[in-house]
Amino acid sequence: MVRGVEPVEVKSRQPWVVGVSGASGTPYAAAVLRGLLAAGESVDLVVSRASRLTLLDETGIAFRDAYWREDLREWLARGADGKPGTFRVDVDAVRHWAAGDLAAGPSSGSYPVKGMLIVPASTACVAGVALGLSKDLLQRAASVTLKERRKLVVAVRETPLNGQTLKHLVTLDEAGAVVLPASPAFYAGATHIQDLVDFVAGRVLDAAGVPHQLYRRWEGELGGSRTD
Repeated sequence: MVRGVEPVEVKSRQPWVVGVSGASGTPYAAAVLRGLLAAGESVDLVVSRASRLTLLDETGIAFRDAYWREDLREWLARGADGKPGTFRVDVDAVRHWAAGDLAAGPSSGSYPVKGMLIVPASTACVAGVALGLSKDLLQRAASVTLKERRKLVVAVRETPLNGQTLKHLVTLDEAGAVVLPASPAFYAGATHIQDLVDFVAGRVLDAAGVPHQLYRRWEGELGGSRTD
């Protein structure tokens, strides 16, 4: 009996996994998500249990699994100053996975993704990924990203950093992750809190190789961003 070779069906969707942990800084996550969608990228979103409390505290939005599209749309429409309706965003390219769903697509290395961005990354999240704990889908997806040698960007948001966290960050760096502190710069001529948030989001997208126009890049001219 001769077996035929079945043609391979190529699926076009290859998303970025975006993990949102419980650190303060949900506007950073929103800016990264908007940047990815504006660039035509698909997104698989994982919002941790702790980050839902932070999101509720920072925006007043209760992120619910059953109504995630509505909640996500409301979240991404807000500016960093909390003003509703600042942005208009289409979330059709987003797929949401519950943080407790360890059978989700991103929990397997055979699930096709471009890489993963953790924004913001709490010190607890950093420790869990560095130690390979995989206690929830966010940590499991990050571990999978590392083992498959895909791009992992960890936007840690904490200050000051203790020695143990620094060791965990070194571990992630040695494993191939990009450790990117959520540290805004001022040379881009920021005049609004959104500008500072967009700078960090832009640096995250730079590390992922995703094109954007979120901030003014340095061009070697001192004072070039000033308008006075």
